Amino acid sequence: MAFLFKKFQEAVKVLAKSPTFARDGRHLQFEADMNRLFYIPVIVMVPFSNLYISPSSYLGSYNNPITGYNRLGKNADEADADEIIDMASKASLAEQQKQVQENIHEQISKFCTHMDDILLPDSKNGSGRPDKFSERNTAPRRSGLVLAVGGTATSDNPGTSVVETKPLKRFELSEKLKDFTGYTLEVKPSQIQHEDAGQGLYLDGEADVGSVIAIYPGVAYSPAYYRYIPGYPRVDLQNPYLITRYDGTVINAQPWGSGGETREIWDGSSIPEPRLNAEGGETGSDRVWKLLNKPLDGAKVGSKGEVLERRNPLAFAHFANHPAKDMAPNVMVCPYDFPLTEKNMRTYIPNISFGNGGEVKMKKLGSFWFKSWKSSSSVTDVPILKTLVLVATREISNEEILLNYRLSNLKRRPSWYTPVDEEEDRRRWS
Repeated sequence: MAFLFKKFQEAVKVLAKSPTFARDGRHLQFEADMNRLFYIPVIVMVPFSNLYISPSSYLGSYNNPITGYNRLGKNADEADADEIIDMASKASLAEQQKQVQENIHEQISKFCTHMDDILLPDSKNGSGRPDKFSERNTAPRRSGLVLAVGGTATSDNPGTSVVETKPLKRFELSEKLKDFTGYTLEVKPSQIQHEDAGQGLYLDGEADVGSVIAIYPGVAYSPAYYRYIPGYPRVDLQNPYLITRYDGTVINAQPWGSGGETREIWDGSSIPEPRLNAEGGETGSDRVWKLLNKPLDGAKVGSKGEVLERRNPLAFAHFANHPAKDMAPNVMVCPYDFPLTEKNMRTYIPNISFGNGGEVKMKKLGSFWFKSWKSSSSVTDVPILKTLVLVATREISNEEILLNYRLSNLKRRPSWYTPVDEEEDRRRWS
């Protein structure tokens, strides 16, 4: 099936080189990424089957190219790939986004079900009786980091409590999840040969192409709340755990760290604001930023505390390293809009939104974001939490997870950074 994925990659590259990309590189790079994510699930093999199923049987008619969208069998050939590419080209960006979201949500839903099966005391064990080993967490807990800075995690939701779970350590939970999914994650020294590589993220087990490998945890900031990001305006000076979605949402994984050993009410307030070091200093540009966009005190707005599973075995995407020279990434970033109506899944989504969660419209002028207006019509019918996941772009087996960071070529990049695709970097930040 590797040739099918190569075929789809070539199709995406052709799209990326289209003259239309010159008009709006950033948006069209997003389209190319979504197109690639749209193709990925198609080439996942049907488990335990050599049955051949034609693309049209899965993709539906040309008038509705994604009807019945699913997976191909092992005997699919190059002609099938061409048919899929042709059909997918007829799907609008909105249709592709919808299908990608459904695919990711289905995987996350199964993950949450597995976590409930492992952790909830009313899950049946081998004897058919509830597991007798459980811990009762009915009062809000304070994490060690919150205690260190003198804060208390509380929830704005009346009656919020931490439900009873089995007293499993994080590594025990991770191993049990592997029994369900075939893989889990491990953080250990990276194999990349540069001094700044530090810890790396590894897949323990085997994962198919298209699998959700990891979730990017932490606090999500919309452009309206950029000035509350610790360290603003030079937010990345002492924080390598920031990532930005195409829609401008910034996720700060630094407060999450390596997770924890409990299920608790978490509000993301566990890390103090970093200070500028003498070596980095404050530049004239920083002073202009502060003049036009004065940093604000996050304590006045803050994040609503949510009951989150801090032992989450997939909440380690922020430890994935960028590939070294002559290496290739094996995952890619995928935006995932988690529907907050899925209350039974909420505790396993390791993110919270900064502020009140309302949509504040912003306008960008050069490097600066300005509030413009609010509109209730811009809010979708279903409230969402904007997150990111890492999706496998090939089969992965007991190896380090590598993610293309796509650092901006408009700024000085670290000496260790080797672009995977310079054109993609340029379009991403155009």
